[in-house]
Amino acid sequence: MASRLREWAPLAVLMIGTFMIVLDFFIVNVALPSIQTGLHASESAIEWVVAGYGLTFAVFLIAAGRIGDRIGRRRTFVIGLSSFVAASALCGFAPNEGVLVAARLAQGVGAALISPNILSLLGVVYPGERRVRAITVYGLVMGLAAASGQLIGGLLIAANVAGAGWRTIFLINVPVGVAGLAVSRRLLPESRAERAKHVDVGGMVLVTAALVALVLPLVQGQSAGWPTWTWMSFCLSAMLLVVFAISQRRLSARGGSPLLDPVLFRNASLRSGLATQLAFWCGQAAFFLVLALYLQQGRGLSPLKAGLVFTILAMAYLVVSLRAPALTMRFGRDLVFVGALVLAAGDIALWVFVHHYGSGGPLGWLAPGLLLAGAGMGLAVTPLTTTVLAHATPETAGSISGALSTMQQVGNALGVALTGAVFYGALDHGVATAFGRSLVQLTVLLVGVAILTKCLPGRPKASAAPVGAAGATDAKVA
Repeated sequence: MASRLREWAPLAVLMIGTFMIVLDFFIVNVALPSIQTGLHASESAIEWVVAGYGLTFAVFLIAAGRIGDRIGRRRTFVIGLSSFVAASALCGFAPNEGVLVAARLAQGVGAALISPNILSLLGVVYPGERRVRAITVYGLVMGLAAASGQLIGGLLIAANVAGAGWRTIFLINVPVGVAGLAVSRRLLPESRAERAKHVDVGGMVLVTAALVALVLPLVQGQSAGWPTWTWMSFCLSAMLLVVFAISQRRLSARGGSPLLDPVLFRNASLRSGLATQLAFWCGQAAFFLVLALYLQQGRGLSPLKAGLVFTILAMAYLVVSLRAPALTMRFGRDLVFVGALVLAAGDIALWVFVHHYGSGGPLGWLAPGLLLAGAGMGLAVTPLTTTVLAHATPETAGSISGALSTMQQVGNALGVALTGAVFYGALDHGVATAFGRSLVQLTVLLVGVAILTKCLPGRPKASAAPVGAAGATDAKVA
């Protein structure tokens, strides 16, 4: 018994990091109205609380894997967890919206340092068949964190420990993270890559500037009335992305290690896979954001009741996602196509309800739309990643996985900014109208995703590498 505890203790430490970084993406949704009231925060600040986390997560994700290869994966994991805990404490004690947004950006950096090194450490600690079991647990923990995030957030806010209210959703990370840090050096082995790749600092600076120049006007433009600087910022973003692409191509030609290998974009199927991943995730964080605002600001639900409503969607997601791997082997990209359309049908069902009842009507009648949305997510999240990865070679699998994870986080940030502009642009007509227009925009996006799936690779091979149930953050970075 003692030997088995020693054997699986490192997994428990790594799952602490996994659970926290996934949970913190979802838990914040039910707290947004309370945060806005408590800090007298602006609408753009609320968007940044969600989008900022995904933005810095995306930018630092691939580089974090290479940093772990060079200085040590355990060391990088510990640095990331320490940063995440410190940033969580700063979020919890934030006196104003500026400090909170800055702390959320810092949380994203910490999450990026943690994420790829978890999988690297799992590969070192658990060889052979034990690795499959460890990665299975990893996927289940991610799915549990994603599915329970809103409910946990509602419970913590309702508990109102020491009168902290919404601040508890961030402060809870401190004792949990400190416990993980206390045992990580003793339980986790150190490891490095024999031939670690250099970190493309120039590429990171360029892509960071390009993404900020894109997200900033999307978040700030609506409230500012779309002044000239917002359109100049869009143009600057496009130019920086072109410069980034040229720099990556030149670095690769010189035999260097670009942040995103241009080889990935030479294959039409892989280009389609990355585009589909980006488009799909542009709708996920955004949907959770506007649904939370509708439930609390529109219908007046408490964070706890809103979290309970979210569980309808979460349970549908979990149930369907358990069957998704087997279905992916049978139907391949067609499953992602169906998933996108089922999710769109859920959005349409919610729109019909909101169009008819506005901010009133029986709350239970939201269930059909939520069930369809959750089932659609379960049919699309893991199968999308698996379908693309199934056609990767051993040499490109790590890079493709990292690129897919980066596209997810970029999509989350862009989606919140874009849908947030739609939602807040219609808010003068009421929360229900704003939510309805957001659902229309998200439905159009999902139809586009369904069309893009027809360009994905065909049916995966049976030997395709497993991917975690919650998708996204499970990047195995080369």
